[in-house]
Order: sequence, then structure tokens, then C-alpha cells
Amino acid sequence: MRLAEPWALLPLLLIPVLLYLHARRRRPAALGYSATGDLGPLARTPTALLHAALPWLRALALALCVVALARPQWGLETTEVHAEGIAIVMAVDISSSMGALDLTMDNRQTDRLEVVKRTFVDFVEGDAAELTGRDGDLIGLLTFARFADGLSPLTLDHTALLSQVDQVTIVPLPEEDGTAIGDAIVMGVERLRRAAGSSRVLILLTDGSNNAGDTAPLQAAQIAQALGIKVYTIGAGSRGIALMPVRARGGGTELRQTQVYIDEHTLTQIAELTGGRYFRATDGAALRAIYAEIDRLEKARNVADHYQRYVEGFPVFVLAAFGLLLFEIAMVNTRLRTVP
Repeated sequence: MRLAEPWALLPLLLIPVLLYLHARRRRPAALGYSATGDLGPLARTPTALLHAALPWLRALALALCVVALARPQWGLETTEVHAEGIAIVMAVDISSSMGALDLTMDNRQTDRLEVVKRTFVDFVEGDAAELTGRDGDLIGLLTFARFADGLSPLTLDHTALLSQVDQVTIVPLPEEDGTAIGDAIVMGVERLRRAAGSSRVLILLTDGSNNAGDTAPLQAAQIAQALGIKVYTIGAGSRGIALMPVRARGGGTELRQTQVYIDEHTLTQIAELTGGRYFRATDGAALRAIYAEIDRLEKARNVADHYQRYVEGFPVFVLAAFGLLLFEIAMVNTRLRTVP
């Protein structure tokens, strides 16, 4: 508790003086009695005690009024935590090679794109184990093959974002196939360029090497570096030989044993140039661990503001003083009424 106007307590010094003057001025009624010693053992009645306490009740009521004038206040400490989120754009390769059946998840063989989608959902929402979720972060989504395509702008509506993730599929047409890594970085940088916040991150996931688009990957990385945007690159795919969908001459696709090649050298250069890191995901568990590492590296900052909110307490003291005065008036006019 604090007093907003402590100088208002000065009148309290007068209360003992008033009690002293009141005691000197009082002239109790006298009645002649032959042997006052006989009255000593008699106990004072509650009414007599209450009557003697009336001046003290008035003094207490006056003291409460003076304290009320000093404006007592109770402080309630309040803490507000502001989460400073991170802006993240996820760029996912949807070229035909992402249909390769060389990643495992939940102890079963699954194509690369399905593993990427499921782990990305856990990265955004969190799970019960490694991933904490990205609440408070602006997250966007783009896909790329021969062309880059923005599916979701930066948004806090993660439910809408993840509904877009469910609809991501491998490009259906041969003329759309390819891997435009440079163009994907440029589009992601453009999405992040105007994003507020101290940290802007592009996560680029691919299973091949740049073979399409108008911008070279390292040139795009230099643009990201100039704008202070980190690029984390992920190479998704096993090592060695994998079952990959290959377009057949008569139309459609067929699975063939194909050598896996990921341009790790370029992906590493992109990451190092922008202050990010390169990771290799050879199965679903490894990809989940990569997301957990990015979670650890890119944490939102929590800024706590502490302040005191004060509540005026003078009504309590005024009501207490008023109650004492009412009690005195009631007693003086009923039980303690005196006749001159």
C-alpha cells in the first residue's frame, strides 16, 4: 500500500490533543455515598465500558477520515508478455522426383513429398516430442518446380495455411517439371522483404539441383543476404539408388531405380552466405530433427513489461469512519442515552 498524499496525515497529530482536552473538560456526575470502598469489587457493566469508549470511537473515526484524505492505494503488479514472432516462408520442391519412394516415416516407405508435408505440419503446430510449434510466427508457403508459385502469404492463420499444405501435389505436366531453386529463393525473399520483426527466415527444401528458372541460386542468395534474410536449405532424399517416378514414352509414369543426386555444394553455399545452415534429410525422423534444430535456432523473443496498477483505497476508510459515527449516534440515542 502507498499514500498518494502523505502530507494529509498531519492532522493526526491533533487527535491526541483533542482527546486530552476532552478528558479535562469532562465533569462526571457525583453522588454522595457513605462508603465508596464497598463499590470497588463491583465489575463495570458493558454499557459503562461502551460509554467510556465513545470518545475513542470518535477519535478513530476522525483518524480514518484523515487517512482517507491521504488517498491510500493498493498496488496490483501486472506483467504483460509480448511475443516477438519470426517471419518464415517455406519453399517446397514439387518436381516429379519428389515422388521417389526412399524416405521412411512411421516404419513405412513413403514418397518424399508426403514426408515433407507431414513433418511441416508438425513444425507449425508442434508435437508431443521434439517440435514446440510456431505460435505467433508469420508463416507463408510457396512451391516450385520449373516455376515458383506462392500458395499462402505470410499469415498467423495457421489453420488456413495447413489446409493449403494438404493440397500440395507433384506437378502433373512434363512442361512444368524442373527445379528452379533460384526463382524460389527470389519469391521467398520478396514475401519476407516487408515482413516486420527482427528475424526473417526462408526454409528451402529440394531433392535435386537447379535446372530451370531465370535466376541463379547463388545470385538469389546474395539478394537474401543483402536484405538480412536467412536461408536454411534442406536436401531431402536417401543416398545411393532410389525408386523414382519416371515418365514413360506412352504417357504416365513408372518407378525405376535411379541414382539420387542433390546439389549439396550449392545448397551449402546458399545457407552459409545468408547465415543459415544446410541439412540433409535421409528419412522422416531426420527431417523432424532438422525442424527441431531450426526451432532451437530461430526462437521468438518474449519481452515482459512489469508495471504497477494502483487501486484507490480511500472509500474503505471513509465507509469505516461513517460506520463508526453511525454506531455512536445510534448508541447515544438509544442504549447510552443520557438525561441532563
